[in-house]
Amino acid sequence: MMATSKPGAPGWETVVGLEVHCELATATKLFCGCRNAFGGEPNTYVCPVCLGLPGSLPVVNRAAVELAMRIGTALQCEIRPSVFHRKNYFYPDMPKDYQVSQYDEPINVDGHLELPDGSRVGIVRAHMEEDTGKTTHVGESGRIHGASYALVDYNRAGVPLVEIVSAPDIRSGEQAKAYVNELRAILVAVGASDARMEEGSLRVDANVSVRRPGEPLGTRAEIKNLNSVRSLVRAVEYEACRQAELLEAGGRVVQETRHWDESAGRTSSLRTKEEAEDYRYFPEPDLAPLDWRIPIELPRLPAERRAALAALARAGVDHRDVSLVVGEDLDGLVTVAVQAGIEALTRAANELVGRAAPPDAAAFVATLRLEQEGRLTPTQSKQVLAKVMVDGGDPEAVARDLGFEAMAADTLASTVDDAIAAHAEEWNRYRLGEDKLTGFFVGKVMAATAGKADGRAVTALLRQRRGS
Repeated sequence: MMATSKPGAPGWETVVGLEVHCELATATKLFCGCRNAFGGEPNTYVCPVCLGLPGSLPVVNRAAVELAMRIGTALQCEIRPSVFHRKNYFYPDMPKDYQVSQYDEPINVDGHLELPDGSRVGIVRAHMEEDTGKTTHVGESGRIHGASYALVDYNRAGVPLVEIVSAPDIRSGEQAKAYVNELRAILVAVGASDARMEEGSLRVDANVSVRRPGEPLGTRAEIKNLNSVRSLVRAVEYEACRQAELLEAGGRVVQETRHWDESAGRTSSLRTKEEAEDYRYFPEPDLAPLDWRIPIELPRLPAERRAALAALARAGVDHRDVSLVVGEDLDGLVTVAVQAGIEALTRAANELVGRAAPPDAAAFVATLRLEQEGRLTPTQSKQVLAKVMVDGGDPEAVARDLGFEAMAADTLASTVDDAIAAHAEEWNRYRLGEDKLTGFFVGKVMAATAGKADGRAVTALLRQRRGS
């Protein structure tokens, strides 16, 4: 896929590589027994090991290594013996002034991720490291420039991470979004992480450059800590446009780290980009090399589940609906309904996605069956389903309690005839082929029946009247 940075600068190809930092769903931190949890009181999940106090020694968390290997397996990586290194830097978010990471011998290498549209993005590596603490700059901007002071919370310092580094195979902001969404779905599916961007357990850095097609890769800028896929798309598109304009004006792109300002919709320079030698990596002397052989069994991954659901739904399937349903872990519910002879894919995508507590399969099937049999209108069915999801209960009993009863055929026909008689001009236009007036008459009938009419039945009566 190829993207130009903007309509006014044709011929520029956007090149993106992503670094996704995924916190692992372990009970404790990577090298100590401190709790791994979000939202605790600041500086309460700490101990001598994660604070780097003299005399403390790290011990590798076995569960974290297993989860890292699950990620590597799911991403088609080669799992290799690996070595932890010390990455030295002097920021206050790591109290020991270094971060334990993996450098030239990572645990997972040379994989790939296939996106729903069939394109493939290479995975260079997926290595283990410990997370840093969280620094809060107190001031109007929330950034170090202009801050009065800073607060540091070390609860997150030492939490196990896997950093997943893609190849520069992504060619647009939208493709970057698709990559992150698919990766997030895989991480959740294999149980490696809850991957909640809003809580910081999934964070994305984007390396962006532009070039003329066929030329070598350009100089990249790294955009740090994008906390939503919307920000990712906007940041990639803005940065590609900025670089193209700079190059066309005769300037040059410098390698640097840039900050994304969501409210302003632009990037700004943070610092010149550090190179590996700036971190002075050396093997962690307190940790032995990892060379574990653990059998890894994975559940069905999102791509396989999407294929199975699409095959089950058969003709006319909307692949966007399939992706939504699988992404929300609703495909089991839809499968039960489809196997019961009820078309449920679109309904689930429209009404259940984003709900905290979806209905159980029996209630979902029973509600849609009442609609399919004509005993509930689609609007009534939606209301019954919403109430069942909150309060539970038998859908048929809930429908009775809400006063939903199917209208008698003769009553509905009479109401349709009244609407036709009251709007003779519109009816004449409808008879002459103005089909968009179908909605007009359905609306009139729905209003006259307080929403109890079945829109499909009304449409059928209108066509019948027009034909005769």
